[in-house]
Amino acid sequence: MSTNEIEHLITVLGRLPGLGPRSGRRIALALLRRRTTLLDPLRDALTAVSERVVECPLCGNLDTCTPCRLCTDERRDAGLLCVVRDVADLWALERGGEFRGRYFVLGGLLSALDGVRPEDLGFERLYARAAEETVREVILALPATVEGQTTAHVIADHLEALGRPVTSLAQGVPVGGELDYLDDGTLSAALRARRPV
Repeated sequence: MSTNEIEHLITVLGRLPGLGPRSGRRIALALLRRRTTLLDPLRDALTAVSERVVECPLCGNLDTCTPCRLCTDERRDAGLLCVVRDVADLWALERGGEFRGRYFVLGGLLSALDGVRPEDLGFERLYARAAEETVREVILALPATVEGQTTAHVIADHLEALGRPVTSLAQGVPVGGELDYLDDGTLSAALRARRPV
């Protein structure tokens, strides 16, 4: 029988996305068997992340500085604002290396079933950011799901009233598809072939 500390470690690991109790048990055992090469570096990395990583107040990205490196990079085009559901989607687009503008992370999607409303996602901050005179185009890089399309329509309606051009990713992103799971080529092609909403 394992000690309480080991059981707690297994439980916490099992809560991670894509894992369960069995995977948590295997990972815990691997960590404990390889303390100096796995457990200690993981502990140090988790401590550093916990102490230093913050959410960017401008875009919602995660970084060790505020504003984040993407928002302060002068080489990026401030006239292009790409709206994504979460940081995983931002990272997926960055992996492709095609987009050189700025981002806005919504932190979720509208969902009547889950009770997620526009005020829960900071739409007012998005609208204020899109209204900045440097912004020439807002790109909606949201999932091709019912919630993603609903969110896109609400944002597009509001931004078009402000006179801002709004585009979305081109077809090629499958319906029900998640940006984080797409290959870099598909993401790049979809970004290049974006279209008005």
